[in-house]
Amino acid sequence: MEFRLSDELLGTVMPILVYWLYSGIYVLFGSFENYRLHSKKDEDDKNSVSKATVVKGVLLQQAVQATVAIILFTVTGNDIDPNIGQQSSLVLARQFFIAMMVLDTWQYFMHRYMHHNKFLYRHIHSQHHRLVVPYAFGALYNHPIEGLLLDTIGGALSFLLSGMSPRASIFFFSFATIKTVDDHCGLWLPGNLFHIFFRNNSAYHDIHHQLYGSKYNFSQPFFVMWDRILGTYMPYSLEKRASGGFEARPSKDCKDN
Repeated sequence: MEFRLSDELLGTVMPILVYWLYSGIYVLFGSFENYRLHSKKDEDDKNSVSKATVVKGVLLQQAVQATVAIILFTVTGNDIDPNIGQQSSLVLARQFFIAMMVLDTWQYFMHRYMHHNKFLYRHIHSQHHRLVVPYAFGALYNHPIEGLLLDTIGGALSFLLSGMSPRASIFFFSFATIKTVDDHCGLWLPGNLFHIFFRNNSAYHDIHHQLYGSKYNFSQPFFVMWDRILGTYMPYSLEKRASGGFEARPSKDCKDN
């Protein structure tokens, strides 16, 4: 008897497995002081939440994420084209691009609103910013309400509006998960393809996690388009620290503002 995992189950489980596998790789690299954007001492001193609490928070968000994914696949299951597996590469590329744009647009405006609404920031979004020095497996450490609004609903919208199949979603959401983890990894590793192909990367997002950058660089996880269009883009330079590693330094004009 042949055992086969459904696309819907894989689309639910794979992004979670990928999250812990990919962030686990970065945990192994975490002691590489010559590639860190902050020192290990800064990570220990500036972050106001324990790593055990972070793990519990991420697992809670992923449980909600998995529940919504199961419901979404169940509701849309009857609408799936039986020929969906025969889609051309061009169609899949178009669906991926639409999903990336939808996710970026949703997250930019929701993320920015959570910073500008004092109630939402104080009671919800500030939980994520307890990690002043981001690290890989803290990428999805959010208040449960934020996790639902930004990530889970944003992901559902990108799935529905792009028209992708459950099978395509396995690859899209695994890729989006890897990108999100990479943006929070706190490292600047040579040859990292995300740093080459995306302006929105670990240094770009690190600026946002600092006090002076909290009103800038809201875009996530792929492009910087909305920051540039709406004037919330903070340019920066990457400088070597005398003690080892790198530092993302914003331009003086932006920092003074």
